[in-house]
Amino acid sequence: MLRDPFLLSRVLLRFRHEAEDLLNELSAVALTPDGSLWLGSDELNTIERLSPTGAMVFAEHQSFAIQDFISLEGDEDEIDIEGMDYSDAYLWFTGSHCPTRKKPKGKDKDKDIARLSEVKTELNRCILGRIPILNGEPIKLCSDPNSADGDRLLRAAKLQTTNTGNVLLEALATDPHLGPFITSNLPSKENGFDIEGLAVRQNRVFLGLRGPVLRGWAIILEIVVEETSEGVLTLQPVGAGDRLYKKHFLNLNGLGIRELCFSGDDLLIMAGPTMELEGEMRVYRFKGVLDQATDSLTDADSEALTVVFNLPFTIGSDHAEGMAIFPAMDQLAGLLVVYDAPNAARFLAKDALFADVFLIDRA
Repeated sequence: MLRDPFLLSRVLLRFRHEAEDLLNELSAVALTPDGSLWLGSDELNTIERLSPTGAMVFAEHQSFAIQDFISLEGDEDEIDIEGMDYSDAYLWFTGSHCPTRKKPKGKDKDKDIARLSEVKTELNRCILGRIPILNGEPIKLCSDPNSADGDRLLRAAKLQTTNTGNVLLEALATDPHLGPFITSNLPSKENGFDIEGLAVRQNRVFLGLRGPVLRGWAIILEIVVEETSEGVLTLQPVGAGDRLYKKHFLNLNGLGIRELCFSGDDLLIMAGPTMELEGEMRVYRFKGVLDQATDSLTDADSEALTVVFNLPFTIGSDHAEGMAIFPAMDQLAGLLVVYDAPNAARFLAKDALFADVFLIDRA
């Protein structure tokens, strides 16, 4: 049974005056144990930190250039950060890993028609990275203060890259389900390969695909990574026959995956349209994903997959993009949701807006 959302509270996010454009482009969010709120944008190559300054207020905005911690392929190409999570002293983030089709600019008909034929691949979008967080500060290299003997090093790193992307895309290129979408260079929002969800449990990384959706079935990829040389993460065997990934197929009634986050050992899934269109979005709970030894297939009527609630839907604005578990009042568990293209009613000022905290269940 579908549930209406229950709005517990709203959180005020205050940014620097010169970062006003960022407020319209939020695409990912995570909380770290020090209380900091971290945000990503699908237009910038930075991560953003807001600090708690009052009850349900985050401010003191600071930006950190990702290239100060992890090498990028150039300053011009955007990462298109679409997922973010915190696990085991690391802030993780992922790019969309997808090619894009150019948009018409509305100035010249012939040029706009030509632009619609152009598909571009930016290597920075093919990044899966992590940065150590120590007392709320991103660090390139440090000792883990929580390790028993003090000899564990925390180091910023990214998944091993290739000339055309990274080792994950290389491994998937021959996959019977996903390979045709990757090798055909089908753009995002056209049912092409497009990562928009990220959830991490130690070295197990779950990647939710906005596309492709196969005959109504969405896909979560599971990989295991290990730092095998300084700053480089490699894939470890995890699937059948020493395959480097697992695939979890879920019937989300035709919706693609727009974000992931863990709630205990359950995986919360934000689901929405795959194509570039306005439509309903839902939050699902997927139970038992950590116990899946091989590829899995979970239908919509399975006890392992339930609808938590439908997200509020506004045509033209309030496109839910990021979510994270958020401590709420009393014994209630909250889910923080941030939006791309936020509605004008969310703005307190040009540099401040409200995000939502919804009830997910009782703790």
